[in-house]
Amino acid sequence: MAEAGIDMIYDEVHMVLAQGNDVLAVSEGTYGGEPTSYYDLWRIENGKIAEHWDVMETIADESTWTNGNGKF
Repeated sequence: MAEAGIDMIYDEVHMVLAQGNDVLAVSEGTYGGEPTSYYDLWRIENGKIAEHWDVMETIADESTWTNGNGKF
């Protein structure tokens, strides 16, 4: 959950996966100006969002990567 006064921006959606009533979106953007990955998971019930979970992680600078795979 974003803190008051901190910008949480989604710039690109990399994939959306769905099975049954569950939907996962993998995105990236910035949180407080820092490159961030977003993983949002929703459970849908009767056509509406019944539950939502999320994970955010700062994306490390490319110069610190130990392989060329990147975050996505």
